[in-house]
Amino acid sequence: MPLDRVALISDVHGNLTALEAVLADIEARGLTRIFNLGDYVGKGPRGREVVQRCQEVCEVNLLGNWDDFLPAPQMWGDPADPSLRWWLDQLAPGQGEWLRGLPFCHDFTMSGRRVRLFHASAGSVHRRVRFDHDGEEFLGMFAATEATGAGPEPDVVGYGDTHDSFLEVDLGKTLFNTGSVGNPLDDGVPLYVVLEGVLDSLDPAPFGIQFVRVPYDVEAELEASRRLGAPEHDLYVAELRERRYRGDVRRGLAPAYHRG
Repeated sequence: MPLDRVALISDVHGNLTALEAVLADIEARGLTRIFNLGDYVGKGPRGREVVQRCQEVCEVNLLGNWDDFLPAPQMWGDPADPSLRWWLDQLAPGQGEWLRGLPFCHDFTMSGRRVRLFHASAGSVHRRVRFDHDGEEFLGMFAATEATGAGPEPDVVGYGDTHDSFLEVDLGKTLFNTGSVGNPLDDGVPLYVVLEGVLDSLDPAPFGIQFVRVPYDVEAELEASRRLGAPEHDLYVAELRERRYRGDVRRGLAPAYHRG
């Protein structure tokens, strides 16, 4: 039986250059189904264009934390924040409402496994679970919550949000992070995931998870940011060139191993 393949992308964050490179690679591999785990906007300069492309090509689009709070100024810590206002104003009419209305998670079966996808954690798009988590956090990613709804517990959970990819298998459960297309902080090269198996089947069959890195023209993206007058351009440079999270840059922290 031929196996189905699904591409998972996440955390594009307005980086249209990286998105187009990844989409070209997906197309070259003959993949036609794309699921997006959220965070289309913010950080990068072309949220409008990223949303448009994802609306065109993604079969599934999920809610990310930026997608939830950016179109809702009442959620901002500082309602007058000029950076957030710039990213919001860059969106086309109706895009903010579309983002906030996206579903929290997506459940399906593949090769006898129940798979659940969401952006950050089982309970909220605003709660972050790093790869360096404990057992309670691991099991919590498979739990039924008000956000996920009731139903069978998944065997496989995929998520994004942290911009750090990983794969962990324990207690018969598989947890993986897709990393980031537009703001990869682990390797600096855009990443997406390919799931391979028999879709919509509860019968055991081969099942695979592949991580794919796609080089792109980072300097062209940074030039677009500069040309368009995007906010926090220096922090965008630090993230894309040096893989330094902007929060660490603001605090003057040097790059360090995550467990340090």
